Amino acid sequence: MSSYTTISPDKLSRLIGTAHMPALIDVRTDEDFAADQRLIPGAIRRSHQDAGDWSGKFSGNSAVVVCMRGAKLAQGTAAWLRHANVAAETLEGGFEGWKEAKLPLVNASKLPPRDAQGRTVWVTRARPKIDRIACPWLIRRFVDAEGEILYVPPADVLRVAAEQHAIPFDVPGVELTHEGPLCSFDAFLKKYRLTKPALHRLADIVRAADTDTLDQSPQAPGLLAISLGLGANISDDQELLRATMPIYDALYTWCGSLRDERHGWYPENLI
Repeated sequence: MSSYTTISPDKLSRLIGTAHMPALIDVRTDEDFAADQRLIPGAIRRSHQDAGDWSGKFSGNSAVVVCMRGAKLAQGTAAWLRHANVAAETLEGGFEGWKEAKLPLVNASKLPPRDAQGRTVWVTRARPKIDRIACPWLIRRFVDAEGEILYVPPADVLRVAAEQHAIPFDVPGVELTHEGPLCSFDAFLKKYRLTKPALHRLADIVRAADTDTLDQSPQAPGLLAISLGLGANISDDQELLRATMPIYDALYTWCGSLRDERHGWYPENLI
């Protein structure tokens, strides 16, 4: 049974991909990690041995610490985090418990290298509309919560990617881009093996809105209208990304648990 300092795999799985997702900190030893080089989506690796040095980075936020089985390493690390004013919990059963529950895992070898600040860096075309907002949302919710997105003129994407050691996306000739009827969002799901049904329902909406196949999803025209309207009202691409993240949070939640809910006018219930 969970205590106030632990969280169950099931509860954590419901938080992943939402705006309430805690920082996920994997403190497995190098030996344990080498035996299974996968991560819970969005997790970052840190050493438990110097938790006192890095724990302050998460001050004021919430975090879940993951070790091999949820006991020795996670407990001490979580204590350091709480000392640094972090609402820290440990994952019940640790990585092994998550794996036994058959919950999503991301192969760390497919993740891009991190910069000196520990972030992944991604670059795409400026003036985003659908795919170039949806993919950054996916990166920050399921790949790297601290991922940095750079928006540059189309002709500069590959040059900036090389200069900044960034991962280019949604441009021709790169891995994470359109393929046939699929869009870049689909390419991200495939590469990182993100199999949650709600993500694939969201992909249907994104793809229909992004590829002018609005008849493929009843929700796509609404997403297109909101995206175009926001883009016309917000000229700064980073501000646009910040403003649009809650739209995808809401769509993801709807895709996961609210599709059967209806709304109407029932005056008899107001009396």
